[in-house]
This record gives sequence, C-alpha cells and structure tokens, in this order.
Amino acid sequence: MIADLGFFALLIAFLLALYACAAAAFGSQRGQQRWVSSARSATILSFPLLTIACASLVYLLANLDFHVQYVTQVTSHSMPMYLRVTALWGGQAGSLLFWAWLMAAFTFAVMLREWRRDRDLEPWVIIVTASTLAFFLALILFFENPFLRYWQGITGTVWAAMWQPTGAQPYIPMDGNGLNPLLRHPGMIIHPPMLYIGFVAFVVPFAFAIAALVTGRSDDRWIRVTRRWTLIAWLFLSLGLILGSRWAYDVLGWGGYWGWDPVEIAAFMPWLTGTAFLHSVMIQEKRGMFKHWNMLLVILTYCLVIFGTFLTRSGVLSSVHAFAQSAIGPMFFGFIALTFAVSLALLNKRWATLKSEVEMTSLLSRESLFLVNNLLFMGILVICFWGVVFPIVSEASGGIGRAIPALAHIFTGQRATVGPIFYESATGPLWAALLLLMGIAPLSAWRASTARTLGRAMWKPFAVSLVVLAGLLVGGMRQPLAVLALWICAFVFLVTVYEFWRGARARTGHGEHFFQAFWRLVARNRRRYGGYIIHIGVILIAVGIIGIELFQQETQGSLAVGERMHLGSYSIEYESLAEFETPDGRLVDRAVVNVFKNGEPLTQLYPRRDFYYESQQAMTIPGLRSTLEDDVYILLVDWEPVSASSATFKMYVNPLVNWIWLGGFVFIFGTLVASWPEADLQPVRSRAGVRGTAERA
Repeated sequence: MIADLGFFALLIAFLLALYACAAAAFGSQRGQQRWVSSARSATILSFPLLTIACASLVYLLANLDFHVQYVTQVTSHSMPMYLRVTALWGGQAGSLLFWAWLMAAFTFAVMLREWRRDRDLEPWVIIVTASTLAFFLALILFFENPFLRYWQGITGTVWAAMWQPTGAQPYIPMDGNGLNPLLRHPGMIIHPPMLYIGFVAFVVPFAFAIAALVTGRSDDRWIRVTRRWTLIAWLFLSLGLILGSRWAYDVLGWGGYWGWDPVEIAAFMPWLTGTAFLHSVMIQEKRGMFKHWNMLLVILTYCLVIFGTFLTRSGVLSSVHAFAQSAIGPMFFGFIALTFAVSLALLNKRWATLKSEVEMTSLLSRESLFLVNNLLFMGILVICFWGVVFPIVSEASGGIGRAIPALAHIFTGQRATVGPIFYESATGPLWAALLLLMGIAPLSAWRASTARTLGRAMWKPFAVSLVVLAGLLVGGMRQPLAVLALWICAFVFLVTVYEFWRGARARTGHGEHFFQAFWRLVARNRRRYGGYIIHIGVILIAVGIIGIELFQQETQGSLAVGERMHLGSYSIEYESLAEFETPDGRLVDRAVVNVFKNGEPLTQLYPRRDFYYESQQAMTIPGLRSTLEDDVYILLVDWEPVSASSATFKMYVNPLVNWIWLGGFVFIFGTLVASWPEADLQPVRSRAGVRGTAERA
C-alpha cells in the first residue's frame, strides 16, 4: 500500500511536469498568461507529491519492508534507525528520487517569488525547470524505480516488479544486504545531501539565463534575480566537496584528503565554472561587460552538473564513489548532448545582442584581471575534463590507433589511467597564479589601472610579505616550491587583512571606534567583505594543501609486540591486537599503538579494520592524532591471524592538514556573510528614501 502511494505520487508528478512544459510553451506562444499560471501551479504541486514519494520510501526503509527491492538492497536488521533513513540516498534508485525531490523543492521556492517584473521570463524558467524534473522522474519511473517489489513464481524464481505477476506470490527475504560500509561514516549522512543541493540549485540560474536568451533580454536582470540562488548553490557544493574530502581522509585509507578520483573531479568541475561565474557576474553588474562569458559559464556549470551525475550513475567509470552499472547511462548522455546543443544554439543566436556596453581600456584594470581569473579557471577545467574522459576515449578509440600508427600510444583500445601526478603537475602552476591573483585584483582599480598605481596600493603588504619570506628562509625552509607557495599565501593574506584595515580605518574618522567601524563596514558591504573572508578561507586551505602535498612523510613496516617504527620525529610501538564482534554485525580487529614524539610518550591510537558480515566487505579505519601542526595517521594493514604477535602498519605524518578543515569553516562562514541580505544601518529620512532603497534592492 505504501509502495503504491509512493509510485503513484511519482507518476502524477511526472505527468504534471510534462503538462507544465506544454502549458508554459503554449501560454508564451499565444500570449495567454492563464496558461502560464496553470503551468506554474502544476510545477508547484510537484513538490508535495514528491514529498509524499520520499516519505513513503523513508517509511519503508525505517520499517525494513524487505518486500521492496530497494529496501533489501540498502538496509538490514543490524542497521540503526538513522542509517535506515539516510539509506534513502545510499543507492541508485533512492538517490535519484532524493535528487528529484530537491529539484522540486527549489522549483517550488522559485515559483513562489513575485513575477510581476519578469513575466516574459516566467514561462521559460518553468519549461527549463520542469523539463529537468521530468527527465529525472522518467529515469526513476522507467529505469530505477525504488518501489519495485519481490515476487516468487511457482518454480521458485524470484524477480522484481511493480505489480504482482499472474501466479506469483510476494517474496520477503529474511534480511537485507545492508548499506555499503563506506557509506556508514557520519560524513556520508550529510555529504551527499550537501552535494546534491549544490548540484540542483545551479538549475535556477541556468533556467533564468536560458529564459533571458530566449526572450532576447541582454540586461543583467536575470543575474540580479538569481544572485543568491547561485551563492546558495556554490555554498552547498563547496560544503559537499569539503565534507567528501574529510570522509575520504577518515575512511578510504589513502592517507590524504583527495585522490583525484574521476568522480571526485566530476563534482569538482562544476565548482570551477561556478566559481568563475560568481566572479564574472560582478563585472556585468558593475560595468556591463562579460555577458558572453556569463552565459557560457552558467551553461557549462549546468551541463557539468548533469555530466557529473551521469558519470556517477552510469557505471562508465570505476570509482569508490560511483554506483553500479546501470541502463540510464545512454539517457543521461542524450540529455546532456541535447541540453548543451540547444543552449549553445540560443547563445549563438543572441551573441550580437550580448555585446559589452563598454570596452576594456587597461590590462591591469580589475576587469582585465577578472578575465585572467576566468581563463585560469577554464585552464584547470580543461585539464580535469581531459583527465576524466581520456580513459574512456582511449578504450573506445582503439580503431584510431590501428589506423594511425603515430597515435597508437594514445588510442590503444585499452583503458588508460590518469593519476594524481598528471593533475598536480598540470594544475599546480594555474592554482598558484589564481592564488596570486587573489592578492592583486582587490588592489586594482576599475576601468583604468597602471603598474604605478597598483604598486602604490600593494607596496605595504608586499613589504611585510618579504619579511615572512625571510622568516621562512631563516627558519630553514629550502624547498623552492614550498617557499614560493607559502610566500604567495602570506602576501594574499596580508592584502586581504590590509583591505579590512583600510576600510575600517576610513570609518573611524566619523566618530566610530575601530571595532565598531569594522562591524559596520562588513554589515554595509557584505558581498565584498564576505568575499574577502572567503579568500582567507582559501588561503588557509592552500596552506593545508601545501603542507600535506609537499611535506607528507610515510613509511610501512611489520612490528612485533613491543617493537617500534620511526618516521621523522615520531615513532610508534605495537602493543597489542584484539578481535571482537559488535551487535551491528561487524568483526573488528583493533590494534593498540603507542605514539612517541622525540622519544617522549605522546598518545595511544587504535587503528582497526571492520569486516561486515552481511555485505562481506571490510573497511579500514585509521588511528588518528590531530593538531594544527600535523596529523599522525596510522593504518592497520595486516597481522598474524591467531597469535597477533606481529602486525603490519602504514604510518603517515601529514603536516598542516587540519588547516584545510579550518579553512573550510572560514570559507563557509564567508559565503554566508556574502549571501546574507545587507542591512541598512542609517536612519530612514523620508518615504522617498525608503522607496528608493527598496527599488535598488
């Protein structure tokens, strides 16, 4: 009964999405607003229907209704209630339903806005959002139905179907397969929803951009309407990436936070274009420039969101992050190709109308530096995209290599691998240039800027940064890349702090003390100074990355009980190993390891391996001692199965890695500040002033 309710709610939502597309198109063509309003109502109604569908599946998961195939695949009696509920996004079908529900929620919120000033955009926003929703609902209904139930025929054959076949009886397994052990980490409870929200929310600016192209509007109204939607999308996508990095650090046993896994990169690519878009739209708002860039970036971001979803769910890539092989891959590929082709065709049609209102007059102006910013982001995107698709292309294009011998080493007909060395060596210089640009661009002037005026603005933080550079050298740091990278971080940090100081100091002349001036400065310019806080978060993250990438130490060895292994100033001593079972169906092998620093006792760590009986899978959990200086990260690799008289450990020392998570918090805080509505701290002088302020907002 509950499964039927969820399925029919899905079906009705799908039909409503199709109706919304047709009614909005008809109303726009005939100039009849009542049809557009009807389409809008149909789109709004999709959200409560999909809420019913999601609630139905959550009920089935919570109550372990193993008659439903999806429940059997992702839950078991040993799983606690919170994992049963979060199993909603633990499998292919459930995650697609959750995605569709989020899509409906964002569409619902957009449809409730006041459309009086944007009647011409309304039908096309409805068409884009409703067609996207209809596509995902079609995938769920016809390919990945989470409400399929098990049936058993007379011969004992068991299969899954929505309705009871003739002669078959309901089949209910005794227990389920349980959730993948990798997904039982607390980070996976919130990481996928954050990532999905970030993905889905980017549909809103894309829909308004397409609406602007269709209607021929070349102003920046669509950007102003979607500014906070874009910031919300970027915030959650950033949070999802940070949480995913922490999950990888805690669970996958890489000894690091990022492995340049194809699915990791697939989620990272829309963040690159989204970040470039957020910077670029400021130029259009202030100077009427970069209109072509902004349209192209928002189209790329949306298509990369769908592309990343395709890679995760199609099974074309092998990854710990990806779902199993699925029949939905061709559907996804077709949808991406159609969307990209239609979007580019519209952009080409309106290309002439999107001409910049002013010309770029200075190579060192802020506009020029933002253009360089875009080019650097696009360079990193191209490298990442090629690294992801090259293994697929090399495997599928063996005929090219046979036909053209000179290309045989590239197109081999076998799946190639692209590792971290490729990405790090190719993107490293571009990241350094972007970081340096963060320190230069805020000091450049709009319209016109010269080397002399830029030098006058930056000489103070630059001089202090040289002191930091000297300190690094005097302190014994001799690795050129590390010295250069940390100096860039110091310079950008000093520029950012200098900007805060200059702004607050300018206000102290109006009778405000410094901290009051600082508070009001940020409150009055939240977008600008929230961006500076984000820059500080990026600097902290960069310091953490530099520390672990350039100074990480590792070793591996087998230790007898009481024996020690040394790494840098640290050493570990194997004390004991215990094996025990847990009530949730795990066999745990846990070692006790004593950690020493410079020969002095420091702490005790417990690296372990958990083996899950129901899924026959193991998960390695590191022993971890964390400080702002470094992490001691220990993995239990192997051991004597009976006596435990010896065990093999892998040991990492990860300098400054926790600055990544600290920078992540600052980064998220800065995004919240930048997206928060700006307050008017001045007293209201007249009704006209109030009206003018409201109109500007």
